[in-house]
Amino acid sequence: MVNKTITQGIIILVLFFGIWFGLSRLDFMRYFHVSEARNNTEKKLGDLIWGQISETETIIRNDSVIKAVDKLIVPICEKNGIQRDSLKIHIIKNEEVNAFALPDNHLVIYTGLINKCDKQEAFQGVIGHEIAHLENNHVMKKLSKEIGLSVLLAATTGREAGTILSEIFHLLSSSAYDRSLEEEADMQSVHYLIKANIDPVPLADFMYQLSMEHKLPDNFYWISTHPESEARAKKILDHIKGKKIKKQQILKDAEWLDFKKMTGTL
Repeated sequence: MVNKTITQGIIILVLFFGIWFGLSRLDFMRYFHVSEARNNTEKKLGDLIWGQISETETIIRNDSVIKAVDKLIVPICEKNGIQRDSLKIHIIKNEEVNAFALPDNHLVIYTGLINKCDKQEAFQGVIGHEIAHLENNHVMKKLSKEIGLSVLLAATTGREAGTILSEIFHLLSSSAYDRSLEEEADMQSVHYLIKANIDPVPLADFMYQLSMEHKLPDNFYWISTHPESEARAKKILDHIKGKKIKKQQILKDAEWLDFKKMTGTL
């Protein structure tokens, strides 16, 4: 019994000193500085890209439009523990059916998307999808993988910054994430909607509707190929099948139509 106790004590001491030695070998300050550098890079990238966009695009600053968008987004944020103030929402006058996330929680919405959504729930689902990309850090993962962290750092220091920023903007606004990340954003958006008592079916219907059309730009990333988009829509419908979902419209039908008129899409 004594020998067993001594043996257990030795094992505990060996484990303790092994863990202590392993931790002592880690350069915590280096990891901290890397993380801090990435955060600073993301913020600078977001500011620079948005600055470039705001100089070339027509931004809608109508208070009524902004309030309507806020009404549609706030329930998603409140019910899912998302900081609404952390999201930098921008509405741009552009006929392209699109919405996309940029570094540092910038979220760009084109009026073409608003026009294309017959139902407000579809619009909320698309926005939920983009918020999911932000919440899961998909934006920086995509950029780090496809462009590289060193190039991103160069974009914030002035070396060929303009060219790199244009490339980043094109990449985020017109090309898909990895399929797994797109599906993750789809499902997370559905969870957002369900928690906020918003019907997810119109989101699936919207995706299927777009997948059947041939008038969309070739580089429109939200719907890439018909089979894949149809499968994504089906996966959403399969996921919610049999679930009891409370359905609450945030805007009345007349308010939704007024909102679309205010954005000049009707």
